Amino acid sequence: MVISVTEIIVGIAVVCIIASAAVVFLYHRHMKKLLCSLDHMIDKAIDGSFTEENIDESLLSRVEAKLARYLADSELSARNVAAEKEKIKELISDISHQTKTPISNIVLYSELLSEQELPEQATEYAASVEEQAEKLSFLIETLVKLSRLETGVIALHPERMQVMPVLEKVYHQFRQEAGKKQLVLQLLPTTACAVMDDKWVAEAVANIVDNAIKYTIEGSVTIRVREYELFQCIEVADTGIGIAEEEQAKIFTRFYRSPGSAKAPGLGIGLYLAREIITGCGGYIKVASTPGKGTIFSIFLPSE
Repeated sequence: MVISVTEIIVGIAVVCIIASAAVVFLYHRHMKKLLCSLDHMIDKAIDGSFTEENIDESLLSRVEAKLARYLADSELSARNVAAEKEKIKELISDISHQTKTPISNIVLYSELLSEQELPEQATEYAASVEEQAEKLSFLIETLVKLSRLETGVIALHPERMQVMPVLEKVYHQFRQEAGKKQLVLQLLPTTACAVMDDKWVAEAVANIVDNAIKYTIEGSVTIRVREYELFQCIEVADTGIGIAEEEQAKIFTRFYRSPGSAKAPGLGIGLYLAREIITGCGGYIKVASTPGKGTIFSIFLPSE
């Protein structure tokens, strides 16, 4: 039987096709096995149960081996971060506990001294000691709050609730301070509801109102709410010195003091703390200002 050249070529082509199909099948099978292995490793890492002992490196590709080492290092880093957070938590607790009593005593004794019949200069010294002790107390209290929030010692628990009670609390807190500077502090009524942690949002709004009063020489500070479909916007508008455009992107960073406010009392963390709180509630803060004409801080909180 004579086999023609055409039949030989066809036979070779069929064999090549079958071999190619087999190579493609084996390649896909290997890739599927590789991806399943990677998927399993990542799932273990997400669950926090990944250990390098679970991996038989002799069966892994180079990519799998590298991923295994990366996940093992990540797991170790996560444990180290958790340990550092626990140390910070203990340190914060110690600072708060150890400084509270001495500072309270300094304030108390300076108040007692100011009630005594003292020479004029001594009375001034006692008042100065009391003022500085109160500033130190405020500094420590603010830093402790910030550290607890950043390290997760304090967690935010946002719930949907009315905004007005929170704003009323802030209004009554600063009404007397605004009156001392002969400023008009206004709170416009609202029936809006937003998702927030009322205690911490009150802290954030208070920091902004405190800044508004501090940097307003004359005029007013107004607290109002604008209602939107997805967000409720708490606005704090003042007629103060304003913020230069190039400074507006920096004022929410920790410990930042703009050149124009360097002589005013403050630590440069109030706005940073406010932003951390509002972000933790699922919202955000923005600022609009014209130097010499005033500033509007807008706090957006989710409606649902």
